[in-house]
Amino acid sequence: MTVKTIAEYFIISLPYAMAVMFIFGVFFRAMIYYTVRRHEWFSREFEKRVNRYMETETPGSQPEGVSFYVLAKRMLERTYYESFEIRDRMKRRKPDAVMSWSDRIFLVKQGCAWLVKDILKQLKFLKWTKETPKLLNITKATFHHNPCFNRVFGVLPMAGLNDLIAIFPGLFVVTGILGTFIGISGGLGDLGGMNLQDLETTKNVMDKFLHEISFAMKSSIVGIVFSLLSHVINTIMSPERSYVSMIDRFESALDLLWYRSDSNEYPREEKPFDEHKDAVEALAEDSLNKEISKANRSRELLEVRKPKAS
Repeated sequence: MTVKTIAEYFIISLPYAMAVMFIFGVFFRAMIYYTVRRHEWFSREFEKRVNRYMETETPGSQPEGVSFYVLAKRMLERTYYESFEIRDRMKRRKPDAVMSWSDRIFLVKQGCAWLVKDILKQLKFLKWTKETPKLLNITKATFHHNPCFNRVFGVLPMAGLNDLIAIFPGLFVVTGILGTFIGISGGLGDLGGMNLQDLETTKNVMDKFLHEISFAMKSSIVGIVFSLLSHVINTIMSPERSYVSMIDRFESALDLLWYRSDSNEYPREEKPFDEHKDAVEALAEDSLNKEISKANRSRELLEVRKPKAS
C-alpha cells in the first residue's frame, strides 16, 4: 500500500470519523450534564426546605440552644427522605418498584446518601464561633469527593472526560484542515508528471486534481460544521454552570442554618443517618418528634408563667 493510497483512504474516511467523534462527544456531554444536574437537583431540594423552615421562624420568639449539627441533619434527612419518597410514590404502580433506571445508571440515590453522610461527618466537628465557618470549602470538598457524582456511570472520571470533550470544537477544525492539506499534497504529486504536449492526458490529470481538491475541501467544511455544533451543544449543556449553581445553593442554605443556630453541640443520643430506613417511617418519626418538642416548649412556658400569675 503506497503513501498516496493511505492518504486517499484517510481523506475518504475522515468525515465519517469526525461524525463518530461528534456523536461520542454529544452523548458523553449529555451524560456529564445530567450527572451534575443530579447534584443540583438535591441542592435545590435542600435549599427549598431550608427556606421554608426559615420563613416559619421569627427572631426573638424562638427557643434558644438550637444546635447547628442537629438542625442541618434534620434538614438533610428530610430532604433525602421526602425527595425519594415522592419519587417512589409516583412509580409505585410500575413493575420495578425497587430502583429507577436513572438511579441504577447514575447512582443518584447512593450519591445523595453519601453526600448526606459526608457533610454531616464534617459539620459535627465545627467549632462554634460568631463568625461563619468555611462552609463553602466544606461544600466543595464534599461534592468533589463524592464517588457516585464525580464519575460517569460510576466508572469514567468526569473531570478528564469533560476536558477532553471541551477540546472537540478546535479538534474538528484542525482535523478538517489537516485532511484538506493531505488531499492537496497528494494531488500536487500528479501535476509534476503532466505532459503539456498531450492535452487529453493533461486535461484528465487536471480534472482528477480538481476533484481531489474539491473532496479534500469538504473535510474542512465538515470539520467547521461539527465545530460550530459542538460549541452550541457545550454552551447549552454546560456542567460548569450547573456546578456553580449547585455549590451556591447548598452553601447558602447551610449559612442560613448557621445563622439560626446557637451552638454546634453533638447530642450523645443522636442516631446516625440511615439511608436504608423507610422514608414514610422516617418522616412520620420526624413529625412526631417535632410535635413532642412543641408540647414540651408549651409546658415550659406554662411553668414559667405560673409564678407570675400567683
